[in-house]
Amino acid sequence: MLTLGLWRLDRGGMWRDEAVSFQVSRRTVPQIWKLLGDVDAVHGLYYLVLHAVLALHPGEVVLRLPSVCAAAATAALVAALGTRLARPRVGLWAGLLYAVTPMAGHYAQEGRSYALVAAGATGATLLFVRGVRGGSWWPYGVVLGLTCWLHEFAVLLLLAHAVSLASARAGRRVWRGWGCAAAVVGPALLPMVLVSRAQSAQVAWLREPTVETAEGLLRGFLGPTDEVYAVCLGLALVGLLGLVGRRGEVTCAGVGLPLMVVPPVVLMLVSQMSPLYVDRYVLYALSGAPLVVAAGADRVAVTAARLRPPARRTATRCTPSNDHPPRDAPQKRHSTSRDCGAGGGGRSRRGNLSRAGCVVLVGVLAVALSLLHQFPLLQRDRDPGRRPDDLAAVSRAVAREVGPGEPVLFLPAPMRNTALTYPRAFRGTRDVALVAGAAESGTLYGREAGVAELRRRLARLDRVWVVADRRLLGGRWAPRNPVERAKVAVLWQEFSGRRQAVRGGVTVRLYVRPVSARPRPPSAPPRPERW
Repeated sequence: MLTLGLWRLDRGGMWRDEAVSFQVSRRTVPQIWKLLGDVDAVHGLYYLVLHAVLALHPGEVVLRLPSVCAAAATAALVAALGTRLARPRVGLWAGLLYAVTPMAGHYAQEGRSYALVAAGATGATLLFVRGVRGGSWWPYGVVLGLTCWLHEFAVLLLLAHAVSLASARAGRRVWRGWGCAAAVVGPALLPMVLVSRAQSAQVAWLREPTVETAEGLLRGFLGPTDEVYAVCLGLALVGLLGLVGRRGEVTCAGVGLPLMVVPPVVLMLVSQMSPLYVDRYVLYALSGAPLVVAAGADRVAVTAARLRPPARRTATRCTPSNDHPPRDAPQKRHSTSRDCGAGGGGRSRRGNLSRAGCVVLVGVLAVALSLLHQFPLLQRDRDPGRRPDDLAAVSRAVAREVGPGEPVLFLPAPMRNTALTYPRAFRGTRDVALVAGAAESGTLYGREAGVAELRRRLARLDRVWVVADRRLLGGRWAPRNPVERAKVAVLWQEFSGRRQAVRGGVTVRLYVRPVSARPRPPSAPPRPERW
């Protein structure tokens, strides 16, 4: 996992969410704290961790290193879970499966909190198994509590663990220990829940998940290619045969299946009333999939070994040596018989070990084959164009097209993220709408002038460079924010578009005020959408 995570880690550009992580984490701690009272409280702990990391060296690679290390730790923890719940080869296969899953590799190279949440959730699950088997429950509560502060939806892990306890028919003592830990995690998370609920407008762009959404997540967990998906799905179904073990004993499938299914399903059901679901919010559930698949592979291997015909035993003649006197012959024959028996047993044990090693090797080779089959997907994922946008490419277009002293308008305001992340390209330019910077105003993108002031500022300009969302300039949607609508109206009525540069979903376009002429009548506005 570490090797795959470090491979082409420097993509040469950040996309918008990574850029937010970068520019927020480089602020001072008081400035970060001020921001969290208004927005992004759910990522507060992550920003503080990243603040310490970027203090060593602010850069794109360092930004993503915590995610790479967390993904590698998650793969190791999945292996430890498989070993503890089943046997070492199940742990080995499960850890390798997690490492080669494209979804895990994608978020291992993302400068966001989701890989860290996955590591914390998998570590909490390992401590959960330890608690069920008689260990202390307080480490479980502490790790899960910290994980929930990295992202509050990790609290759904409690439901997954409750299902595991129910399927194991756990005793009263175990339920009491788990309940005490859960009772600590809930109240500890309450302050974040209250603050983030007041910031719910941030996720207003989300839509209700559909059946296709669930199918897409299942493919992400088991393998995006048809061949890998079919094999892993079949093995997972076989693994479910071991879902329930002896009373009070959690099994590999009994832990892996609820971890894989319960958090996404609960969040999807809640999102039918209030949309909250995005696949990255439940990335930690991915840890359950390789456990179920590896358990199925182990069951197939055990069944195949039982069905294999027993090896033919060859009789070995043991005769005494003629070098010894006859009176020693009976004793020697007895000794030789023991030696022959011991030698046969040793060969049998060596044969069993050899067969077990071959089974492990076959499983490792199967994982390697799946890696080769999905390697083109991993390779394409390293391309900056695979992300929603590439702000580095936008900044290069600005540096090439926009000269010092020229006015720049960001449409909508979140497009200013490019200037905050790559300020060198915008050095010397004038931000038309800005009133207060992002850090000093305690906002993500700065505070802009009101509608009247914005119109006055634009009225004094003969030309302005616009860094805008392509969909907005193309008339496919309009924001509800009145300042953003005023920007669109003034540009359409009083300016004409000239040359432009397009980078993914972002357009850098020069608008010039016509020398003659009346302002053009506004076109019919597109259907408003929330930005």
